[in-house]
Amino acid sequence: MNPEPKPHRAGFVSIIGKPNVGKSTLMNALVGERLSIVTSKAQTTRHRILGILNGDDFQLIYSDTPGIIQPKYELHNAMMAFVYSSLEDADVILFVTDIYEKHDEEPVVERLRKTEDVPIIVLVNKIDQADQAEVEAKLAYWKEHLPNATEVLPISALNAFGTERVLQLVLEHLPLHPPYYPKDELTDKPERFFAAEMVREKIFKLYKKEVPYSCEVVIEEFKEDDEIIRIRGVIYVERSSQKGIIIGAKGEALKKVGTWAREEMEKFFQKKVFLELFVKVNENWRTDAKALSRFGYKE
Repeated sequence: MNPEPKPHRAGFVSIIGKPNVGKSTLMNALVGERLSIVTSKAQTTRHRILGILNGDDFQLIYSDTPGIIQPKYELHNAMMAFVYSSLEDADVILFVTDIYEKHDEEPVVERLRKTEDVPIIVLVNKIDQADQAEVEAKLAYWKEHLPNATEVLPISALNAFGTERVLQLVLEHLPLHPPYYPKDELTDKPERFFAAEMVREKIFKLYKKEVPYSCEVVIEEFKEDDEIIRIRGVIYVERSSQKGIIIGAKGEALKKVGTWAREEMEKFFQKKVFLELFVKVNENWRTDAKALSRFGYKE
């Protein structure tokens, strides 16, 4: 007789927290692929990105979200809408904080306190940068301030410390359900999305101050054949002065962005890439509802 198949578990796991606490690093570690861009600057994640982890008897759909902020303009409102939509359909919530975070009372923490029907796992990240007393103090703080949390765990997402325990806990709390996506899928986002994110990541790493936050990247052409992927992308900025900064003297800055992004794409797509980048001005796009809709931030 054939043994009974294991019951299958599947569900949505929302990763939320303030900017720069390590949410994207955590998701990349949990999924085992580099899906979310990671930089030292805050607010680099703008969309809700699903990372799908499959096993024979489970499917975890992780949702990396923008850092929780007080919105200052339309783009921020759209980013926070992604956060709250991820909470609406979550089967498990991973609330990521870190060893440095200041504890302000915020609407999202108050909302988590009132959440009774969804398991909440608090993850205190970056413990590799603290001593034991600091770690224990942070764990005690969150046990007191989020008493309804299922677990409060110390982790280091960068070093993959504690991530196996996170996976084990998530699996324990997932509902019995057939897979939501085909078992060979890694994410819900198309290849164009990741190509754009790789360009945007290099912009964050190469330019300073406000310039990276004023940029949006749109992939206008993505053509693939057996030998090569041909990609044409446009970097949109808010002002003409920013266009000059992105391009740089004799086009050297833009060339550097393109070279770095192309190398990243070739590793990600496992194929030779020909990348063309252009820069255009779309004035004040971060406060323009039509532009935000065109860039995929609004329905």
